[in-house]
Amino acid sequence: MHTPILIVIQNCEAMCEYMITFFGEEEDVELRRKQIRLLRDCADICTLTAKFISRHSIFAKHLANLCSFICDSCGKECMKFKDLESQNCAKMCLDCARECRSYAMVE
Repeated sequence: MHTPILIVIQNCEAMCEYMITFFGEEEDVELRRKQIRLLRDCADICTLTAKFISRHSIFAKHLANLCSFICDSCGKECMKFKDLESQNCAKMCLDCARECRSYAMVE
């Protein structure tokens, strides 16, 4: 089983879901529209990727590659905001992107 990557992906998904709710209640929500959209995309692709990896789908590596791209985009957007929550989320998303990229490249 691919437990380490699944933990990273599931933690990223949970963080993004939490951040969507957290930022949706902040005063600067209008400034965070792109960030919130990317957080949603990131959470959704992480959920799907974890499922595909868990069941050893023949498409798991393709999905992991897409997941790495979306997580990277989300992480970079989160980095634009200086609050601690965004910075922590950025780190988690970028770590997930790295793990998914590595998984997708393994023969």
